Amino acid sequence: MSNSTITTITTQPLTVHINGKDVGPTQVPEGLMMIDFLHEYAGLTGSRLGCGQGVCRACTVILDKPDGTSEEVRTCITGAHFFQNKKVRTVEGHAKRDEKGEVVSLTLVQQKFLEHFSFQCGYCTPGFVNGATVLVERLKREPVARDKLDETITEALNDHICRCTGYVRYFEAVKDVVLSTPGLVKDGK
Repeated sequence: MSNSTITTITTQPLTVHINGKDVGPTQVPEGLMMIDFLHEYAGLTGSRLGCGQGVCRACTVILDKPDGTSEEVRTCITGAHFFQNKKVRTVEGHAKRDEKGEVVSLTLVQQKFLEHFSFQCGYCTPGFVNGATVLVERLKREPVARDKLDETITEALNDHICRCTGYVRYFEAVKDVVLSTPGLVKDGK
């Protein structure tokens, strides 16, 4: 005879505002990572599980804060319940869609990534799209001096890992976005 132990999974309700819509309340296991919630509960598979340790940033989503600022959050190391009642944008939430859900236009970041052939396999692209978007939103509030632009872009994208193209094409695309968007760059130092 063997003694078997029945293990129960403890759950808690979770409600998250994702891409403009409330998701939940849904009973979600305690300790479930947000990447798993996005994939398994919300049906949003655009964010990628790469390293599973928060290093590569393929899993990055945007957290929209109440003060109007935004920040990148790595979902492979952040529990789903951290996002309780918070606003999140995933890569699926960027493009404009029609009433059928079909993409009708891309954001400037997405468009420039295509124009510059920024990615090959595309695995890291969701994280880069979100990272570049956070940068552009920050520059709308705090424009960068033209002579600091390259350094600012490098700083914003530096932690994102791409194994295919290097970073030149992502860098060039983001620089194109920043320079073609009025008000993001100020002259001088």
